[in-house]
Amino acid sequence: MGGDGTPTFTVDEALLAMGFGKFQILVLAYAGMGWVSEAMEMMLLSFIGPAVQSLWGLSSHEESLITSVVFVGMLIGAYSWGVVSDKHGRRKGFLITAVVTSGAGFLSALAPNYVSLIILRCLVGLGLGGGPVLCSWFLEFIPAPSRGTWMVVFQGFWTVGTIFEASLAWFVMPTLGWRWLLALSSLPSSFLLLFYGLAPESPRFLCLKGRKAEALGILEKIGRLNGVKVPSGILVSDHEIELAGKSTPTEDTKLLPPKDSEYATPMETNPNAEGISSVLKLLSPELVRSTTLLWIVFFGNAFSYYGLVLLTTELHNGRNRCGPKELHSEKSQDVSYKDVFITTFAEFPGLLLSAATVDKFGRKFSMSVMFFLCCIFLPPLVFHQPQALTTGLLFGARICITTTFTVVYIYAPEIYPTSIRSTGVGVASSVGRIGGMVCPLVAVGLVHGCHQTAAIMLFEIVIFVSGICVLFFPLETKGRDLSDSISSSKQTNQFV
Repeated sequence: MGGDGTPTFTVDEALLAMGFGKFQILVLAYAGMGWVSEAMEMMLLSFIGPAVQSLWGLSSHEESLITSVVFVGMLIGAYSWGVVSDKHGRRKGFLITAVVTSGAGFLSALAPNYVSLIILRCLVGLGLGGGPVLCSWFLEFIPAPSRGTWMVVFQGFWTVGTIFEASLAWFVMPTLGWRWLLALSSLPSSFLLLFYGLAPESPRFLCLKGRKAEALGILEKIGRLNGVKVPSGILVSDHEIELAGKSTPTEDTKLLPPKDSEYATPMETNPNAEGISSVLKLLSPELVRSTTLLWIVFFGNAFSYYGLVLLTTELHNGRNRCGPKELHSEKSQDVSYKDVFITTFAEFPGLLLSAATVDKFGRKFSMSVMFFLCCIFLPPLVFHQPQALTTGLLFGARICITTTFTVVYIYAPEIYPTSIRSTGVGVASSVGRIGGMVCPLVAVGLVHGCHQTAAIMLFEIVIFVSGICVLFFPLETKGRDLSDSISSSKQTNQFV
């Protein structure tokens, strides 16, 4: 209630009252297309490297660089677009990413030489770095009770993208070649531009910035499409609730220290320092432990996931056996598209496992168990064995790492308040990109250099350490509203 007895409601309360309906389905479709685009651009890295290496006579390090520069771009983009979206809105964040990704992706297909291809793929990575913005944007339209389930569905678009890219490569690469694969893979990003005018801004972001009339307009649109009415009363922001002295702390006041939450509104924020300030808030006493552990887990997830994708081609093209280089030159582009396609399908059971466990057993339990289970599938890969067995082991490892990747993208936005949510997920994603930059040196460089055992054991160590870090997360977010306090749960620190 307001001071004069007038009923009030927040964005969270409005979304809960209106439920998940047609409006959220349309938002899911738009955000999902962006996720499909990113998955396709990342999956094609395992095909382009071997093809270009054979065509231009590249060394293993030069081949690795084709993948690594994409992650360099993503490292910069994830932080940059996260800050842009927290400062100027989610829509502007993913608009820029769509323009850069689609443009640079298509131009990559026309690259005349190795240097130009490297530069263009780095620009593609810069655009792909905005992927977490779409994740945060979609999250902010979901009612809390169904958030875990629908975020798993959202992650399903990544799986669709990887399988579609593997299928596309299977048909395109043997006949039309790698340039056509690059051109066709850039098309999904252009669909984001085509329907950009229909994409709404996050009402939670608008309310945070004091633009309540715009936020209310979007909530009314949600109500019309979902066939329900917006709660009666006056829409209030978290800042107004704080000033009114309500007994329940707001999302920002609980997740940030008092001195930071005081500056969470646009009237009190210095715009020129907002990007740096947001990053510093991630390392505040209330969030520093969660942030640090999250960075390690994102690094381990990206290092392991993309490493397994690259290992799928490297362990099936004959270059993992030591011997004279001339013996392998004929097989350098002999990628087994069937085996890549089969292991890519492992993402479906990984997705189903995520859906079955994320809300029933919690985020922490789901991630830690799958990290440790993944460690079981990797050691046998140090030995040369039948191709079918290698494919089966990679299939099992891919299931596990897909599950952890899916759950961490659900968990990460839940631990941060609205004012720094995109920045928090974006910076964590940037740290993950460092893992992506390093993994080609392991999956490609070490395997080519007859150090397959060292490569597999390094993946094993990174995955195990990531599982340990998950156990020390101070907060389990299962069933919690976005406004739950991190500080209050630090004392319990349940390993569930």
